[in-house]
Amino acid sequence: MPKDWKQGTLGDVADITMGQSPYGSSYNEDGIGTVFYQGRAEFGTRFPTRRLFTTEPKRMANKGDVLMSVRAPVGDLNVAFEACCLGRGLTAIKSKTNHSSFLFYTMISLKEQLDVFNGEGTVFGSINKNDLPAPPIIIPSDEVLCLFEKIVSPMDAQIETNYAENCNLQSVRDSLLPRLMSGELAV
Repeated sequence: MPKDWKQGTLGDVADITMGQSPYGSSYNEDGIGTVFYQGRAEFGTRFPTRRLFTTEPKRMANKGDVLMSVRAPVGDLNVAFEACCLGRGLTAIKSKTNHSSFLFYTMISLKEQLDVFNGEGTVFGSINKNDLPAPPIIIPSDEVLCLFEKIVSPMDAQIETNYAENCNLQSVRDSLLPRLMSGELAV
């Protein structure tokens, strides 16, 4: 390991917010209130899919935070596409030094360490707020972190742009297709 790199823990580079579900009476599917993700059921390839909203959000994640499932299975990852409310099946992990790409790929590299928690619950796997900051990681020098971000962040930004474009295209399709099928619109 280079001399200016160090061993540390996830808690050294990230702030962690454990989810807390709002009252069930505040849930809706009508787009009223704040986007709400209960757990990994809403996870996509990189970003979660909107399904529920809440008018009484408790714990929040910011756009760009890494979202991780903390209940069966522990360790599945997504990235918050927008500010959102976190249910108790999720946690938000935010870089303390604004190295979001480094944090996301570090979390991917921790998958094997986090898999240990999938067998530790009595009924299903889980990880708690005391265990989550503990996984050991290698922390590169600031110079290497900045270089990594300079190279990788534009690629992550392009992935996000492509996702947003796909969402817009799906929305247009969903509004036009029924009108085309009913004959209301002609090609």
